Amino acid sequence: MMHKPFSQACENNKRPILEILVRHLADVRRVLEVGSGTGQHAVYFGERLPHLTWQTSDRRDYHEGIGAWVTEAGLDNVHPPLDLDVMVEPWPVDTVDAVFSANTAHIMSWPMVEAFVAGVGRRLKRDGLFLLYGPFSYGGVHTSESNERFNLSLKSQDPAMGIRDFEAVGALAQAAGMTLLEDNAMPANNRLLVWRMTEQRP
Repeated sequence: MMHKPFSQACENNKRPILEILVRHLADVRRVLEVGSGTGQHAVYFGERLPHLTWQTSDRRDYHEGIGAWVTEAGLDNVHPPLDLDVMVEPWPVDTVDAVFSANTAHIMSWPMVEAFVAGVGRRLKRDGLFLLYGPFSYGGVHTSESNERFNLSLKSQDPAMGIRDFEAVGALAQAAGMTLLEDNAMPANNRLLVWRMTEQRP
């Protein structure tokens, strides 16, 4: 039996995230999750959104754990992880209706965030959605003392990591052809940002 990793953060935020996914993904068929991590989100959302095909992905180090969750859940609509590094083109996936990612941007370096958002832009069909969950600063200012402490903790582990600025990520999304639909306040000083692909890229 493979070891199933567990994230308390995933357990805490899965229900509030689902409320927003239900609103936006009713007419969506194929979702790519970038950075599936433990695999908890994939099986939780996949079970409750059975009309979707939920494609997990992450770097190979995480595949065993994701696979353990996916295998145990036994859901036909949740697929084993693709080997996806945002810096390596081409990604192992064609056009999708939506991309979801949670708690990834702040553990990536900024060049990785740039590659990530550009890559999303290349995979989304017209009117496709990009849903990005995590902590963000606004105008370079953190939204809480806890986020400020978290940012310092991240940078102490790796100076390339850190909470990303909403405006900076938004500029990347706009450059990739996306328009912001919503900025949702979430528990624990997180946000769920939703963009729509409005300009089809070559």
